[in-house]
Amino acid sequence: MSDNKSVAIESLQIEHASTVDRVAAELRRACFDGELSPGTPLREIAIADSLGVGRSTVREALAALVAEGLAVRIPNRGTQVRRPDPEAIADVTRARLVLEVAGVRNWRHATHEEREGVRAALKRYSDLVQGHPSQAALNQAHLDVHRSFVALNGSQRLTAVADTLNTEIRLALASVDRIKRNAADQVHSHELLVRLLDDDDFEAAAEELTRHLQGGESSMKESVSST
Repeated sequence: MSDNKSVAIESLQIEHASTVDRVAAELRRACFDGELSPGTPLREIAIADSLGVGRSTVREALAALVAEGLAVRIPNRGTQVRRPDPEAIADVTRARLVLEVAGVRNWRHATHEEREGVRAALKRYSDLVQGHPSQAALNQAHLDVHRSFVALNGSQRLTAVADTLNTEIRLALASVDRIKRNAADQVHSHELLVRLLDDDDFEAAAEELTRHLQGGESSMKESVSST
């Protein structure tokens, strides 16, 4: 009998956790799709009513978003979607430049699988652009291409750092309203970069990547400054 009770309690805990995860995932999606813009209040009662869950579940989900840096708690004002900081965007771009440029410079020494990883990520991004993707899906596919550049370094730790950096800027990317309009140009830019790598023109590839990342920084900073 006691064993059955233990199983029942464990099941309840697992179900509760999965509900929190689903609420957090939906809030995360809304942030990354731009439905919840920076500074939007995240009110427990409104979210609980909208999703049909309890306030305690929403409270835990919001705590997860705060821990991830997607939301902030402001004294006497509650929780709201974090406003991206232009200085943080600039700092993240500097870090991305170090990691990604090092990766493209290592193209010749990267494994066949790592180089094919770049081509596969670029193809997925290109295929997605041809359809009608959500903002979040488009941004994720684009960031996956940049993650594949870092993976050329052959270091799982550096790739993990890149994942953290990419998470930091996804809120800023969600606020750039011309991402969908410019997506085809971004694909062409990356295709050019890969052609330069295939031609062993690593300096030109590094310059193209630098231009691309700095352009993205300018777009994000302009967008978050206007919100």
